[in-house]
Formats: sequence, structure tokens, C-alpha cells
Amino acid sequence: MHESPSIANRWSSRLLFILASTAAAVGLGNIWKFPYITGENGGGAFVLVYLLCIAGIGLPIMIAEIVIGRRGRHSPGYAARKVAQESGRSKAWQITGWMGMATGFLVLSFYAVIAGWALAYVFEAGSGAFAGASVAEISDIFDGLVSSSAQLTFWHATIIVGVVFVVGNGIKDGLERAVSWMLPAMVLLLIGLASYAAYIGDFGAAIEFMFAPDFSELSINGVMLALGHAFFSLGLASGVVIMYGAYLSKSTSIIQTSLWVALADTFVALLAGLAIFPIVFGSQLAPEAGPGLIFQTLPVAFSQMPGGTALGTVFFIMLVIAAFTSAIAMIESAVAFLEERFNLGRWTATMGAGFILWLLGQITIYSFSGAEWTQLNWQISEEKSLKSWFDVIDYATSNILLPLGGLLLAIFAGWVMKTSYSQDELDTQPIAFKIWHFIVRYLAPIAIILIFLQLIGIIQF
Repeated sequence: MHESPSIANRWSSRLLFILASTAAAVGLGNIWKFPYITGENGGGAFVLVYLLCIAGIGLPIMIAEIVIGRRGRHSPGYAARKVAQESGRSKAWQITGWMGMATGFLVLSFYAVIAGWALAYVFEAGSGAFAGASVAEISDIFDGLVSSSAQLTFWHATIIVGVVFVVGNGIKDGLERAVSWMLPAMVLLLIGLASYAAYIGDFGAAIEFMFAPDFSELSINGVMLALGHAFFSLGLASGVVIMYGAYLSKSTSIIQTSLWVALADTFVALLAGLAIFPIVFGSQLAPEAGPGLIFQTLPVAFSQMPGGTALGTVFFIMLVIAAFTSAIAMIESAVAFLEERFNLGRWTATMGAGFILWLLGQITIYSFSGAEWTQLNWQISEEKSLKSWFDVIDYATSNILLPLGGLLLAIFAGWVMKTSYSQDELDTQPIAFKIWHFIVRYLAPIAIILIFLQLIGIIQF
């Protein structure tokens, strides 16, 4: 193992670490998934539980990942191995880091394809394709895109080339430079969208729906989903946070910066809801429209409203930026690993990771277009069947690898890593450290096990 040249780099400032980590966390999960699962689970009560879970479980695990990264100063697998061996434990615990890195890379293999959808929709919206279009016509646009392997390959490749270009330029000239304007631009666009949506849509109904809890609308399954989404919306258990922690200077407070990142990530998720739900309610559309809310339901609203073409174009530009900043974060640990393991230069490692990512993306592309070699019929429970290889990757990462990776992280930080090491890294008040250590030792593992058993169908609440 060689030390990656990039590991010797550090974030230029605490602000840039916060920007980069927030940009990594803020992605399709906040803007695409959060609004529709909020819609499906009754609104305000779900949002309240989600916020509590971010504070009580997500934030402590995020702190744990940064501690492991900064202590280990390597890509995730090697960082976990170094910390485990320093703590007098088996180097087999390096699986904690390797699983996160592999999971993040698999997630990115289909995430980049969805980012390509958003990029295609920038041009669809900008060309006026949604203006005055009927529900059937908008559905045809979406179906035409996802069923065309040629179109999906083009848009997916465009996203990959952009990711390789940014990441290949390194930490300071690539990642920092990109996030220092992309994240502020995305937030400004989102604020502008929310303001316009409040003006033309039904802002009162959106506020009531999101912030007036009605617990009769929230099931135990919804509580589990809120816990799971809170945990995963911060980008945890995907290698990203450990990797970014490896670039964090020793003088920076982990707890303070983690708190800022969690607050910023949550702010963007809520802002996305405030940009989307006034339009949905103002257009008499269903908030529980599911995964099609962004790509099929919202374009229907854009087709009917004044300034809909401009609004739709800006919305999808914002969505592309959100997806792109997460993508550059998710590939970074794989690039650092290739640098370390094979002593490659930055550009060679980045292009290698990008090519592998492009190849893996073909599985998702051809799954959507219906290629015969991707089609399956695996019945894994009464309610759930896997119809394609994309379904397998999505199910394996979301329902197995991410929860399992989160459980390993909690056990690693709470039981494997020497307490004195985490105390040294956190350098905080004894009571604050004890609270954090109790959560990662006991509460987080129990919560994650419940999520895991619920997701794979072993228990039902």
C-alpha cells in the first residue's frame, strides 16, 4: 500500500470541508426522494420524526465516520485497517471501510444514470417540450427517455466525463473549486424556486402539509422509513464521509463541522419540499405520487403554469447540480484507493474509476430499456420481486449493504476503536463525548438492526 498523493492534501479551510460534505450529502435523496416519501407518509409527522432521527442517529454516525477517516488518513478500507491495528484489534475490521467504498461505488453506478435523466430534462424543459403538454404526452417523454439505451448512454456518459474532469484535477483545483460555486448556486436556485412556487402555488397548503404533524397519517413503517432516510441522506456508510474526513486538518472541530453539515443538509431537504409541494397542491396534483413526482408529476404542473418553461429548466439545472456534487464525492474514495493500491497518478486513477463506473452503468441503462439479458423474475417476498439487474443492485445497496455498513461503522466506532483515540480526535467536553459514545455503542446499532430487519422483511411493525 502506497500513500495516495491526495491523502497528503487537506481541505483549505473548515468552510470548504463543510461545503464539500454538504454538497456530497445533498443530492437526489434530498430533492427527488425526500419530497415523495414525505408525500407518501403523511407529511408533517414524517418530517418531525425525520428531523429527530437526523439529530439522534445520523449526526453521531457521521461524527464516527469523520473520526475514522481523520485518524486513519487513508482511503476507507486502509483507514479502518490502520485504526483497528493501532487499537490492537484484527485487521479484518478493515471490511468496515471496504464495504462502504464498494457500496458507494455501486450506488453511483445507477445514481449517475438518474443524474443523466435530470440532464436530459434540462433540455426537454428548455425546448418547451412540457409547455401545454397533456399528462399522456409527458408520460410519453419519460417513457421514451428511459426505454432508449442510446439516449441514456449519451446522458450517462456526459455525467461521467464531467465527474472525471472535476475529480481528476484533485482536491484543491477539482473538488474544492467545483463545490465552492456549485453548492451556493444550487441553494440560490432552490430558494428562488421556493419563492416563485410560494407565489404561484398553494404555499399555505404546503406549509400545513409539511409542518403540521398528523400522527394518524404516520405508520410504524413510516417511522422506520424516516429513520432509514435520515441515516442515508447524510451520505453515511458509502465511503464518502470517511474519505472526506481523511482530508480534514487536525485543528478543525469534528463535532462543530458535522453539526453544520447536518443542518445544511436538512435545510436543503426542507427547502426542496417547499419548492415542490406548493406547485403540487396549487395544480391539484397528488403529493403521494411516488418516484415519478419529479420526472412525471412536476412537468405536468410546469406545463400548466405561467413561466413553466423557465421554471422547469431552472428546476432541472438545480437537480443536475445536486446530483453532480454527490457523484464527485462518491467516486473520490475509489480514486484514492487506486492511487494507494497501485501507485497510480491522479488522472490515471480517475479515468480508470470513471471507465469502470461507465461499464457498471450499462447494467442500469439496459435494465430500463428492457434488454433481455437484464430481465429477471426473482420473488424475494410476497410483496417484493426483482424484475431486473438494476432492481438487484438497488435492493442490495439500499436494503442490505447500506444498513449493514452503518451497523459495522457503529460497532467499529463504539467497540473496536480505542476510546482514547476517539476522545483525542473529538477533543470535546467529557459529557458530550459520553453522550456520543453511548449513541454509537448502543442506540445506533439497535436502530440500524431494526431498520435492517424491517427492510428485508424479517420483522413487520
